Amino acid sequence: MRIKKTWYFQGSIEVEEGYTGRYGAPGMPREKKRKATPEEIEKQNKTNKEKRVRRLIKANFSQHDIWATVTYKKGSRPTVEEMRKDMSAFIRKLRKEYRKHGQELKYILRMGIGKKGGPHIHILLNRISGEGYGTDIIMSECWDKGHINYVNLYEAGGYKDLAEYITKPLEDWEPETLKRYTRSRNLIVPKPKVKKWRSRKWREAKAPKGWYIDKDSMVEGINPITGKKYRHYTMFRLQPGRKGRKRCKD
Repeated sequence: MRIKKTWYFQGSIEVEEGYTGRYGAPGMPREKKRKATPEEIEKQNKTNKEKRVRRLIKANFSQHDIWATVTYKKGSRPTVEEMRKDMSAFIRKLRKEYRKHGQELKYILRMGIGKKGGPHIHILLNRISGEGYGTDIIMSECWDKGHINYVNLYEAGGYKDLAEYITKPLEDWEPETLKRYTRSRNLIVPKPKVKKWRSRKWREAKAPKGWYIDKDSMVEGINPITGKKYRHYTMFRLQPGRKGRKRCKD
């Protein structure tokens, strides 16, 4: 049984094609399967985690939202538990300030410790602004334990790079108690549109009118576990005067 999953975002469409667990047309022999190795399972889990976070970012943030690095004062070495408490207090203050301005805080964050022991927190959050206030001003007023550096999401590398960074494994020097990443509960979790049908023919992937397939995103191959073909790709909306070559980071 063929399956196609499609995720729709404001400026892109992601497609994953393959087979369900009960694949194959009636009467057709199944191809050989084998048990996945621990390394393959670990690699697939990493890929799936990156996809989930990337799609969370795409569904909840825009290119001009903020990617901030929150640091401690020079020489400060809080424990992981102290960092966690500091970040919880920081988030509570931010949420309170956002609500004062009629907005809800949305975020994804990851705590980290540098190779030389420097503690820091990376946080992606939705930008708000108005007369006399803005996200950068609010954050600076809510954090008195060090400094904050800001860049917008696009400058930080876009959705793909950030998702890879947020979900990367802990470094050798980071304690296991350091939580990899967390997020606000109010984020939209994107769900795909799912289509299933019986067929063994693979037609050429085509983009709907006004969209184009990003050739760099096209991944096709044979699943080494199931022995079945798969295809993943991303489509972007065509911009006036462009032919599908240039695009924003994703």
